[in-house]
Amino acid sequence: MSETSVEIEDVGGGEFERTPVPASRLKGWKSFLGMYAGEHAAGTEFMIGPLFLAAGASLKDLILGLFIGNILAILTWRYIVAPIAVSSKLTLYYQLEKIAGKHLVKVYNVVNGVLFCFLAGAMITVSASAVGIPFGVRFSVPENIFGLSSPAFSGIVIIVGLVMAIVAAAGYNTVSKFANIAAPWMIVVFAACGLSALSQMEVDSWKSLLTEWDKGISVVQSVNGKVDFGFWKIVIFAWLCNAAMHFGMSDLSIMRFAKDSRAGWGPSIGMFLGHYMAWICASFMLAAQIKLTGDISANPGALAWSVVGWTGIICVIVAGWTTANPTIYRAGLAFQSLFPANAKAYSGVILAGIVATVAGIFPTLSSKLLDFVGLYGTILGPMGGVIFVNHYLAKKMGFTQDYADEKGSSFNMAVLLAWVIPVALGLYFIFDKGVFPAYAVIPCWIASSVLYVLIMKLQKS
Repeated sequence: MSETSVEIEDVGGGEFERTPVPASRLKGWKSFLGMYAGEHAAGTEFMIGPLFLAAGASLKDLILGLFIGNILAILTWRYIVAPIAVSSKLTLYYQLEKIAGKHLVKVYNVVNGVLFCFLAGAMITVSASAVGIPFGVRFSVPENIFGLSSPAFSGIVIIVGLVMAIVAAAGYNTVSKFANIAAPWMIVVFAACGLSALSQMEVDSWKSLLTEWDKGISVVQSVNGKVDFGFWKIVIFAWLCNAAMHFGMSDLSIMRFAKDSRAGWGPSIGMFLGHYMAWICASFMLAAQIKLTGDISANPGALAWSVVGWTGIICVIVAGWTTANPTIYRAGLAFQSLFPANAKAYSGVILAGIVATVAGIFPTLSSKLLDFVGLYGTILGPMGGVIFVNHYLAKKMGFTQDYADEKGSSFNMAVLLAWVIPVALGLYFIFDKGVFPAYAVIPCWIASSVLYVLIMKLQKS
């Protein structure tokens, strides 16, 4: 991976936090390819891939649905995030502060940081699942979402989480270099895992693969009950599992270093190596495990161990590491605003590491990733709608652009209402009516955008 890829990761978190990126630090669009490959071909893939089979997705639907969904995600980065990032060259946090005010941004930062920590916690669980294999420690997934696994596994999670927090606190440059070096190797191992799993299933044709896949679904559903994860649900999930990054504009902080909007094509390699090839290969591992042992548990460490041995163990540890470390770092940046100005720069990261480690102790959280990433997008995505309206429509609709900055306000009530009302309704339908979380992302994003326009027009700002 190029040095520019490392630099983008490094400065995307910290430099020029309150000023536009200068022309001398801008990067060409190819510099973003390696960064996104490392970001999206990592630990989450070992968890999410097997969950598709466990959820009852047909293989045909999975292959076509992921293809279409990933194309939509790439187009969203390219045509929604990249143009705003290139135009303003500001971080998400400072962009929001100019619109919403510094006090409201602190509220957003806390919510953002906590959700980042839950994601990092799931990746700590992934790495711990591999660390435990040589010691005969495997985790079980309790029915209660806050249920614990064995004391031995909880201890491994605590050790892994603390090590990751210390490394993240030491500085993001080392973390990002490690991730970029590891990414190509991990991609090769993902492919090897898929090929080895096919060999274990004795698959010699498309028909035999479909047969083994359907048998795996039948075994899982005979234990867990029938679940339907159809074509359009796969499309929506693949499109919106990173909604906080694109619709929610979190990747403004990365793409602000781009010379032009072509940087929006950067996620393409991550989507099709990580969210396509790696997900499908990881799902084959569970199908192979079911055929050989009848075990339906989606334990990343055990799955990788069964198909490629020690290489798989190392890959799972590294994959969880390369996802959890930058996530802890970013959560730390969000939490840093809670500390006094003279506090150590790593204070927020240490807090994030502790929260993520606590989250990692509960294995059920990692088994709910299909729901969690949609919930994440539903909560954070609508703020991206506010940014979109502020950038494209404020002047055209006759209200103040960058309202808080222009008016000297520390708390823009219009932003709060435009964010909270749609999110509250979305969460109601998710938790009370059982709506698949990813389905709520775009309706909430659109509702927030419309609400912000209406409220700003009503108050004649």
